[in-house]
Amino acid sequence: MTLKIEHVTKKFGDFMAVNDLSMTVKQGSMYGFLGANGAGKTTIFRMILGLLDATEGAITWNGQPITYASSKHIGYLPEERGLYPKMKVADQLVYLGQLRGMKKNEAKFAASKWLERFEVPHYAHKKVEELSKGNQQKIQVIASIIHKPSLIILDEPFSGLDPINVEMLKKAILDIQKEGATIVFSSHRMDHVEELCEQLCILHHGESIVSGTLSEVKRGFGLQNVRLKADFDLTYLGQMDGVSSFKPSKEGGIFQISEERTAHELLRAALEKGNIRYFAIEEPSLHDIFIQKVGENHA
Repeated sequence: MTLKIEHVTKKFGDFMAVNDLSMTVKQGSMYGFLGANGAGKTTIFRMILGLLDATEGAITWNGQPITYASSKHIGYLPEERGLYPKMKVADQLVYLGQLRGMKKNEAKFAASKWLERFEVPHYAHKKVEELSKGNQQKIQVIASIIHKPSLIILDEPFSGLDPINVEMLKKAILDIQKEGATIVFSSHRMDHVEELCEQLCILHHGESIVSGTLSEVKRGFGLQNVRLKADFDLTYLGQMDGVSSFKPSKEGGIFQISEERTAHELLRAALEKGNIRYFAIEEPSLHDIFIQKVGENHA
């Protein structure tokens, strides 16, 4: 089963929310959308789910549009919480599981299993409004995966979670993927996408400005980082030929370069001045790529 978005455009009056977007997500893969608020991520998700109609283009899952009939195979975590605040957690999860075609006993068992896994079984009989924002997010995640969907759409799944719970959710997402589910998620956090996704798309004002596998995106960026730590100020090296930018730090700095030979020239020049405590050539981070590409398109 493949998710295909083919030349999709979405307009709200004169406002272009998504412009000629195309992408393919293969079964069992994890795809990440990166973009600032208003980039078009949530609009794309709502079109995938059939909650919004595309102005132009087509979206298909296994060759067909997603409809109410196929919804039992789909899991969706909205960015805005959509739980019933005065309903008890376990009752709510069972109810939502039944809406997705589960039998009551099956939904009860699955709810209990996930509450245990997310370390919140003691909240089963509490109302959602009595939970912290982080624990409400856990319940919302469980509601989106309880019926074992084959396509899962997660809009900012790590929002409101502390680092320990972020790691817990990451592990759960990876385990679900290993079982064959296709997962598409959005995040403001570059490191989450870099760690989890085989493919990604950076959106800016509804347009894809970078897309492909993580390795393709990094190779296509054409720049590398050199990290140097020294007992003296390295700022003067930022003026060397081949250095695109320099970010100082307390112990040294990071140089962005276009050719590897520049790295060796940096090291040689630094050694002539004093002691170097650390030197490394690193591939660019998604954060570097995002800042530069969005900056280029924002100008």
